[in-house]
Amino acid sequence: MIKDWKRRNAARRIKEGNGRPLKPFRSWQPLSRALFYLPLTNDDGRQAVYAVDVPYWQQFLTQDGKGRAHLYLDGRHHSESTLPAMFPVPGGMIEVASTTFGLKRCHHVTAEGAARRLTPDERSAEGRRARLDRDHPALSRWIGVLSLVLLIVPVLLVIPQVIEAVSHVPPMAQRFGTFTSPVDLPLWLNSALGLCASTASIERATRLRWNALLDGSN
Repeated sequence: MIKDWKRRNAARRIKEGNGRPLKPFRSWQPLSRALFYLPLTNDDGRQAVYAVDVPYWQQFLTQDGKGRAHLYLDGRHHSESTLPAMFPVPGGMIEVASTTFGLKRCHHVTAEGAARRLTPDERSAEGRRARLDRDHPALSRWIGVLSLVLLIVPVLLVIPQVIEAVSHVPPMAQRFGTFTSPVDLPLWLNSALGLCASTASIERATRLRWNALLDGSN
């Protein structure tokens, strides 16, 4: 029931495309654009290539700050939707969802519920990360572990300080008392931890890895 509601809501956000050609991915766009491909067989037996283009800068042009996803069919603009998006395609749907740091989902979901990730453009950040995983799997795993550490450590160090600050707000202090954090880091170190966490989240987004606790709720 919830899934049906989500699909109806997503369908209302879809707008018809204008037929413009898909622009090639440029070397300077890895952090500003995501581009994924999905070859499918249409109902008439003809092979078609769907492409999902997500310009991250469009987050600033939507009211909710989540941006838009554009669906291309054989190189022509077919439709678009604000994110999260669900585009109907032969045999199922293409589901696209974003985070502050990139995408957390760009999958083809069949009518039976099977899901597979679309293929990223080789020149995109996601494509380069996928190529690293194919060519150097051991290095890729170590980078993934490092990203996880760079997220967990800042969370463990920053959260107690946030709780302490909140506990000193007069209404909170009167009702619950104050809390003294066992960790008290200088501003420059907290800023560095925030930068490390942001970098790690971007790296995880290139793999479409997402966790609500570690990567945020968006």
